[in-house]
Amino acid sequence: MITRKLLFSVVPFTLSLVVPLTLAAQATPFQPDLASAATAKDVKVVNRAVSASDMNGKPALHFDERPGEGLAIWPDVQFSDGTIEFDVRGKDVFQQSFVGVAFHGVGDVYEAVYFRPFNFRASDPDRQSHCVQYVFEPTHGWARLRSEHPGQYEKAITPAPDPNSWVHARIVVAHPKVSVFVNNASEPSLVVDELSDQKSGWVGLWVGNGSGGDFANFKVSPAIASRSQQ
Repeated sequence: MITRKLLFSVVPFTLSLVVPLTLAAQATPFQPDLASAATAKDVKVVNRAVSASDMNGKPALHFDERPGEGLAIWPDVQFSDGTIEFDVRGKDVFQQSFVGVAFHGVGDVYEAVYFRPFNFRASDPDRQSHCVQYVFEPTHGWARLRSEHPGQYEKAITPAPDPNSWVHARIVVAHPKVSVFVNNASEPSLVVDELSDQKSGWVGLWVGNGSGGDFANFKVSPAIASRSQQ
């Protein structure tokens, strides 16, 4: 009888410790210090050199320009449903500015949402319709999606942002929907159904082929630390 009473008294106490920790982790946004990201041990940089930058006195992260896609990812942060917010600055140079975020990453497979600033205020309406893009790499890149699903996974942005200035993005992931809001707009510029069955994975900043860019105010909510970090 003494053993039974001890078990029933200890187990609820143990659960009361575990459950709040899990809920607290889910509710806490992940907001890394981008000023130190270039040297931080929890950041994995792929195919780019990154350096500290500045956004009106706030810390930012600069990517250099190189062939191929580039990433700065946080492998020990698992993102599922939630919101990704960031400020980004590209440039108005044709085919040389592709800037955004990647999420639900597992190995080299990931989803991404990115912008083409050089199309923001293009005089060609067709180019304007290619301002914000969703992809699922490596199987569903922009070329395949544009060919097989024209106008579905890329859209214009109204009103058109300044292609050389900072742009604020808020990406809401609520499986299976991904919605992209630009510059605090009340209506999304792009809404798509996810092409990936991966419902969680690493998250990071992304630049496209030949592109650099600057990022600031990167915040992911909710974000849950992987078990190795708990």
